Amino acid sequence: MSRPAHSPAADEARAALPAEDAARFDRLTSTVLSSGSLAPALRGVLPGPAGFRWLHGERLAPTSRPAALSAQQWLSLFRVWTASGPAPSPGARTGRSREGRPTNGHGHAPGAQAAPRWF
Repeated sequence: MSRPAHSPAADEARAALPAEDAARFDRLTSTVLSSGSLAPALRGVLPGPAGFRWLHGERLAPTSRPAALSAQQWLSLFRVWTASGPAPSPGARTGRSREGRPTNGHGHAPGAQAAPRWF
């Protein structure tokens, strides 16, 4: 199944942006439009809960189709995307091991270590 590479609303929003932002906007729209719904697309481009905050602010369901966004929503998403930091990459370390425990301090409180065996 082929997904649309652009939407008329995204094209309208792109026309409202300065020329220096056009390439970044194209990157955002191609990433978001390649997804079937907004939640996974936003999880990939916005860090932490920023995507869900944006969805809530725009009163959109996480299952909404990216092609259904209006030009104003595309511009709002672009502003949030440019203001936020980069989204974490899939292989990035988060400070936790695979088991969900902190990786530093051997599971103890920060700065605390187990007493040596000879005590």
